[in-house]
Amino acid sequence: MPRTLPWRRAPLVLVPGRPHLPRRVPEGTRAVVVGGGIAGISAAVVLAERGARVTVLEAAEFLGGRLGAWSHTLPDGSAQVVEHGFHAFFRHYDTWRAILARVGTPLRPVVGYPVISRRWPAEDLGSLPAAPPLNLLALFARSPSLRLREIAGADAGLGLALLAHSPADTAARFDDLSAAEFLRGLGVSDRAREMLFEAFARSFFCDQSGLSAAELVAMFHYYFLGNPAGIGFDAPAEDHRTAIWDPLAGYLRERGADLRLGVRVDGLERVGSGWRVRSGSEPESESESETVDAEHVVLALDPGGLRTLLARSPVAPDLARRAAALQLAPPFAVTRLWLDRPVRPDRAVFSAVSGEPTLDSVTIYSRLEGESARWAARTGGEILELHSYACTAPTAGEATRRMRAELAALWPETAQAQVVDLVERSEATAPAFPPGSAGTRPGVRTDAPGIRVAGDYVECPHPSGLMERAAMTGVLAANDVLGAVGAAPEEIRGIAERGLLAGLPVHRLQRRR
Repeated sequence: MPRTLPWRRAPLVLVPGRPHLPRRVPEGTRAVVVGGGIAGISAAVVLAERGARVTVLEAAEFLGGRLGAWSHTLPDGSAQVVEHGFHAFFRHYDTWRAILARVGTPLRPVVGYPVISRRWPAEDLGSLPAAPPLNLLALFARSPSLRLREIAGADAGLGLALLAHSPADTAARFDDLSAAEFLRGLGVSDRAREMLFEAFARSFFCDQSGLSAAELVAMFHYYFLGNPAGIGFDAPAEDHRTAIWDPLAGYLRERGADLRLGVRVDGLERVGSGWRVRSGSEPESESESETVDAEHVVLALDPGGLRTLLARSPVAPDLARRAAALQLAPPFAVTRLWLDRPVRPDRAVFSAVSGEPTLDSVTIYSRLEGESARWAARTGGEILELHSYACTAPTAGEATRRMRAELAALWPETAQAQVVDLVERSEATAPAFPPGSAGTRPGVRTDAPGIRVAGDYVECPHPSGLMERAAMTGVLAANDVLGAVGAAPEEIRGIAERGLLAGLPVHRLQRRR
């Protein structure tokens, strides 16, 4: 397995394209993709390009899943498109960016990556060198949270474990430990833990006590310590529907794909050597149900949807058992605010927030996306989006109230701002990665021939996270279909699996407890 190296800048080829095999699938190859989020659309794009007859079934009225977007009318009658929430398009998301490149999605740099707090001065992670270990050395040199007095009590063995990621070894050592226990065990100061570790850990939707330390180490490796592209990220220049989903829908239809929105899949059954997917706008009504037959099925549902479908369709016992064991992260809350006045001009477009009970990040959409910027220029207002991960507020309204109060303490100019309009949501659809869960989640391949699974909760054989894990498992699912019919796989690029210090006995330095 390749290791992170300081001089390695280009992505590694994780899955070669095998050009000696045919690109096109045999005539008549059919595939059904259940779910129109990143994972499902990534699978559908690859299969449709290769000549498969693809049907995409999506329960919502729009594509995108947790990256979806829909229309919203403001009190003045103007229309806005509202996303499901801000997402950072990191520069090492090679698979997802390759899908977006098909339709030329414009991405613009998001300058800075500040972590802000009431207790400590802000720290900007966005200006660090790209490649490890230079980024880590620069962080030590620049960060006041890593001065000698802040790390004097640190556990060297646990600290170096972040640089020694190796999938099997990391899981064996840390999967039964929670991220909270790992961070406490590091022995760094409250300042270092809050400003550099906790804000990062919460961005995976989980409370630290409900996140496996092995997953935390893997994500540190993927996003910072094993990634040659750096921690900088971009965002679409327009709303997600305009920049991503409408173009990808058009791209698929041009290649013969059938996209059906507002259709919830109700069941699966074996028919000959293939599968019958039963669906309908109202699954309870037999008169409105419909079926689609195909040799190949990609289940790109969220964990709850996968669990429900398999409970109704006992076609894959092992997959059903793994799906039943999946856990959802606590609810995340997203509130979009249209304010009657701007925030200070020196505020960053995106800020991670540390140390607050509810607020985890704030994004200035009117300085990010074209449509929002045009509204702000026309009205003199500002559009903010507030996020809370693992939110404990009982309702979306209460989450909004708490987040606004915490934001006012951080950005005082928002305290007197009047809300022109708002959209607030709270839902639990993101996967959890609790301690002890390594090796228990579904993989792309299943015990039912012809059925694959894709999503950001799926066990992936290559380093990945969040949007990239969804896209990568989607392409891996498509590749499994291509392999079954004798076609060449889609090339997949990414980062090395093993950290800079992988294989070295850093565990011997760990403090005994």
